[in-house]
Amino acid sequence: MLAAASLSTLLLFAPQAAPAPAPTPVAEKPDRAWRGPAEPVVTRHELKSASGVLRYSVTTGFMPLRNEQGELEAEIFFMAYVADRPGGPAQRPLMFSFNGGPGSSSVWLHLGALGPKRVKMQPDGAMPAPPYALVDNPHTWLEFTDLVFIDPVGTGYSRPAKPELGKKFWGLQGDLDSVGEFIRLYLGRHERWSSPLFLVGESYGTTRAAGLAGQLVDRGIAFNGVLLVSSILNFQTARFTKGNDLPYVLFLPTYTATAWYHKQLPADLQAKPVQEVLKEVRGFAEGDYQAALAKGDRLAEREAIRDRLARFTGLSTEYLEETDLRIQIQRFCKELLRGQKRTVGRLDSRFQGIDALAATDTPDFDPSMAAIRPPYTAALNDYVRRELGFRSDLHYWILGGGIGQPWDFGNASAGFPDTSEALRSAFSKNPSMRVFVASGYYDLATPFFATEYTLAHMGLDPSQRERIDTAEYEAGHMMYIHEQELVDLRRDAEAFVKKALAK
Repeated sequence: MLAAASLSTLLLFAPQAAPAPAPTPVAEKPDRAWRGPAEPVVTRHELKSASGVLRYSVTTGFMPLRNEQGELEAEIFFMAYVADRPGGPAQRPLMFSFNGGPGSSSVWLHLGALGPKRVKMQPDGAMPAPPYALVDNPHTWLEFTDLVFIDPVGTGYSRPAKPELGKKFWGLQGDLDSVGEFIRLYLGRHERWSSPLFLVGESYGTTRAAGLAGQLVDRGIAFNGVLLVSSILNFQTARFTKGNDLPYVLFLPTYTATAWYHKQLPADLQAKPVQEVLKEVRGFAEGDYQAALAKGDRLAEREAIRDRLARFTGLSTEYLEETDLRIQIQRFCKELLRGQKRTVGRLDSRFQGIDALAATDTPDFDPSMAAIRPPYTAALNDYVRRELGFRSDLHYWILGGGIGQPWDFGNASAGFPDTSEALRSAFSKNPSMRVFVASGYYDLATPFFATEYTLAHMGLDPSQRERIDTAEYEAGHMMYIHEQELVDLRRDAEAFVKKALAK
């Protein structure tokens, strides 16, 4: 592990490629100069990686979305990377990428893992000291697929044409329609209809990716592969609502992994590798613990369940009694290290935070989000202007702030939001499509056991289930901020793309 980590570090700090030439200024109409160039800006770059010199172009700009009457309703901001490689579109894979939220821009996957530049963090993903910087990413996915990063309406620089039009885009179906229309337009304008096509989404972006796979196949756009990073398709698995005991069961293995990482488990469990501990807690979670919660106040063996729950969480039996054997995520983040006056992160529970008071019920903030937001915000704003030549006075909405109303998840009578059925439908209608699922052990936003549950309850035929590959990483929601997991994720994604392209 040490040798691999050292090699990764050497590659990240290899000599930088010569700066790209300054982009040609684009004429702007006075009434839109503040929004940015009227036409996309194209720049040329190169990257020195382990496999040689990678030359590529970047197209940065807006894609207009119009209604049937030709009226502008929104503009979607995108950054598209096309590598210099032999062959026409049929030989060059194309991957559309977005993050989640809802309300997140594409910055995390873009500058964290996939793109030829990445934000320089500490080797374990911790926040570096400012000023923040971008470094070459020798593990970029651009080496095996072209990349298009999409900022849905209300994120990044993407905006509705008029404020009142925002509600059309800020919901489950409106989001699918607008991002799907962007993909259709991009394939046409850039003549990529014959390219092998892939989607990669993170967090709510996996909800979007699954929905798009099912919706677009009915519109003639079929994907070779869909990559789900930190997945959530069925929201019942993560909503701690009254009467829904499922999240308590599915979050438990991540609680155990977190307690193991922070050395809060009994000595015999701490002595085992985390994978062995998780195998044991999985059996308890979906067996005796799930059955116990289903019994409610009819539970006779309460003390035995409580003691085993304490063993797997590092929490006291007294606290577990006070929570009725049900541990809500924010309470766990506060309680686990309360005695040390520390909290643990939601996006990545390896991170610790310090609150104003130890006595409160939930953390003041998420220390894992606090670690990544300033570096990624500064890096993106500098990169898009100075290296990509796209200058705008708009606020680039990294995460939140650009969505002007609560997200519309559709008819509440239909139950919890769930796009796993759309993915199942895509499997049936597109018999060559494959899916790759990446999960982090320390992700308390979209726990890996919840993803396992969702995949197991999609009603897939065994022949379809064989077309799903899964991988787990020893980091959190954005597992790629950890340098070694960045390397492993790239390796697994490349192997998946090659498998999806095999005839």
